[in-house]
Amino acid sequence: MKRNTIWFAALAALGLCAAVPVQADFQSWLVDLRDEAAGKGISKETLDAALTGIKPIPRVVELDRKQPEFTLTFDQYMNRVVPRSRVEKGRKKLAENKALLTEVSRKFGVPPQFIVAFWGVETDFGRVTGGFKVIDSLATLAFDGRRSAFFRKELLLALQIIEGGHIAANAMMGSWAGAMGQAQFMPSSFVGYAVDYDKDGRKDIWKTRADVFGSAANYLSRYGWRADERWGRRVKVPEGFDPKRADLKVRKSVSGWAMEGVTQADGTPLPDSDLDASIILPAKAAGPAYIVYNNYRVILRWNRSHYFAIAIGRLADQIAGQ
Repeated sequence: MKRNTIWFAALAALGLCAAVPVQADFQSWLVDLRDEAAGKGISKETLDAALTGIKPIPRVVELDRKQPEFTLTFDQYMNRVVPRSRVEKGRKKLAENKALLTEVSRKFGVPPQFIVAFWGVETDFGRVTGGFKVIDSLATLAFDGRRSAFFRKELLLALQIIEGGHIAANAMMGSWAGAMGQAQFMPSSFVGYAVDYDKDGRKDIWKTRADVFGSAANYLSRYGWRADERWGRRVKVPEGFDPKRADLKVRKSVSGWAMEGVTQADGTPLPDSDLDASIILPAKAAGPAYIVYNNYRVILRWNRSHYFAIAIGRLADQIAGQ
């Protein structure tokens, strides 16, 4: 078969040709993928609908390679991700969906404000869900070679989702990296945690809010969310506090940290509690300090970024008026 000359030319323009396996072109790679998918029970109809005519997307490879020109500071990130406008919009969305959120919360043990916070941070409450066809993006990244095994697995799972009738191939839209719908689940997260909350036979995280909320709450619940605990709070550490001890691996009770001189941000004592806790300094020693609990660790299972996790906690607290 001929090489996909347009693809290689586009990659050459981006300086990315070295990452492409020299021994195979996209079309022959696609034949092999179809064979593997068929062996996993994916029908010819699904494979034709999903894979016919697809081509690698140079822009996806560019985004995968692109290094940020600068890194946001903690304050810049919080101002961008948790602006006052998002808090107000979150309160409005919480009120609009109160009955459904209350029901989902009771079922999964995740407070409504946290479901809304994840929804808000991930997709601005369903407004920005990504403009890429998930199959095309995942095929591009699986063929590319840099993280091919990971994305090939995600691609095969995406095909299984289509085979299961949850979404049509041409409607499976998401981010350039394959995160899908209003919850921004990768296919593996969808397969593991998405739920058909409205019982219509489909797990629809693209348009059905019941499924979006239920899936997000199920994910958090399965990773051990505790409904009766906070995620954390801002604190003040004593002068001379060793920044190396600000680590999730260092655990003490809240009372234990209090004995070391850690206080609430306003200087008042921490609660007398045996709750297991860690101290983190997301902006290093010069920035704010937080004491965090089990639910913070659960948030990190969704996205392993301290900035993200604190943004979720702060947004949830503000939506709830805390």
